[in-house]
Amino acid sequence: MRHFIQITLIFFIAFLWTSCSMESNHERVSVSGRQILADGTPYFIKGVCYHPVPKGSNSRDFAILDKDLELMKEAGINTIRVYSPILERSVLDKISKAGIKVIIGFGFNQGGNHDILSGTFIDYVNEFKEHKAILFWELGNEYNYHPEWFEGNIENWYLALNNAAIQIHKSDLNHPVATAHGELPDSLSLAMCTDIDIWGMNVYRWDRPGSVFKEWSEISSKPMYLSEAGTDSYMTISAMDYQQGENQRAQADAITNILDDVLMNSDICSGVAVFAFNDEWWKAGNNDQQDIGGWAPKSTGVPYDGAPNEEYWGIVDIERNKKKAFEVVKTKYNSIP
Repeated sequence: MRHFIQITLIFFIAFLWTSCSMESNHERVSVSGRQILADGTPYFIKGVCYHPVPKGSNSRDFAILDKDLELMKEAGINTIRVYSPILERSVLDKISKAGIKVIIGFGFNQGGNHDILSGTFIDYVNEFKEHKAILFWELGNEYNYHPEWFEGNIENWYLALNNAAIQIHKSDLNHPVATAHGELPDSLSLAMCTDIDIWGMNVYRWDRPGSVFKEWSEISSKPMYLSEAGTDSYMTISAMDYQQGENQRAQADAITNILDDVLMNSDICSGVAVFAFNDEWWKAGNNDQQDIGGWAPKSTGVPYDGAPNEEYWGIVDIERNKKKAFEVVKTKYNSIP
């Protein structure tokens, strides 16, 4: 009997040690007031939107992830925002090893591939919720601009959004749930989506998004961040001393002003994901060449020509050559502790 008790005690101690060891490897992300906390420490998102599609392709590909991560680290980027889940654990491992975290986005209808409509998004949450790379989960991307996707009634989206957030909260106690909303949420979205912890906002108010922070502070006490902000490096017309054509100075100046607004409002804003890391040649025409043109909802606020040339938004080009905007992001992000 004595030996049985001793053996049982040994197994119990081993179990407790293993549990504690496992727990210490899992960083808990939470919210407190307007702040995002990582293991109790305020976390400011020095982010970038990332969708690496190679020249000539339509599909995301992480073949040059190592090079991209080196550039991101140089630029002081601590967070990557992706629009669909990263399925390869090895990719998440590399991102985590680089000291960078990921905001994992889920779409509504992605043909049953980890989407909200089919409910398969929760399978991904359950598989990867203990991975160190995860900062938080994000549901949808400015779907409020598209009621036609929801039988003409945007309330159908808000209901699905909040139900998905509830489901994640039941499965994962260690990561908040966000959504990426187009512009400032209205009273309907806030009233229907009470289980959203963090509000991301895709904001294009020329080169001065600062007014959105005061507006947010008046309607909510929850954390928010700019889930998209930035501009392209092509001027469709000559305007404001910026010449028509490819114009990296215009992009760099706009991003300078945008990031200054974010940093001056860090008491309300928990950071920004600059759109985007690399130029995306798949958006506006022939995938083998860089085209002007493209379209985005509510895009007249894009500095300084009101035209979103969709294939020119990177802070690096398709070959990963640094644009002037890269140096702006590097200076601003590395100035933040």
